[in-house]
Amino acid sequence: MTPPEAPKTQPVRQLRLVVEADDFEAALAFYRDALGLPEQAAFSGDGGARVAILDAGRATLEIANPEQKRMIDDVEVGRQVAPRLRIAFEVDDTRTATTHLIAAGATQIAPPTRTPWNSLNSRLDAPADLHISLFQELTDPDDHPAPDTPRSTEPTPPRTDS
Repeated sequence: MTPPEAPKTQPVRQLRLVVEADDFEAALAFYRDALGLPEQAAFSGDGGARVAILDAGRATLEIANPEQKRMIDDVEVGRQVAPRLRIAFEVDDTRTATTHLIAAGATQIAPPTRTPWNSLNSRLDAPADLHISLFQELTDPDDHPAPDTPRSTEPTPPRTDS
């Protein structure tokens, strides 16, 4: 089947992930206060309904086949742990952010680990039953391969400038 031609303008303006949290206050404190996602808006409604919209910066939708998902789990954790959905947040300092979020209530699944694609990634189980990655790019994103460019899975040598 041939995919339809892409529209001339970008049809999607925002990716919004809606997460149901049994403990709304704890989840809000973790993602807004501990992780530092600024609150864009908050609304309440009848029957105690509440929502907070947090700005998570630029959004991408990463689609991976089962083999890629398993490979990422193996590289970052050493075993299969992620459910079908994993939320990844780019941070400036993975080690510091991981320590901070553990203190704020997350459970560490894997410590910061250097990946073959030259990022430093950690894995956490976080409030609202989310499995999250924190990642820090160790190279300039402009140096990343273009789509469909094969990437080596050989580990990148450690940096010596830090």
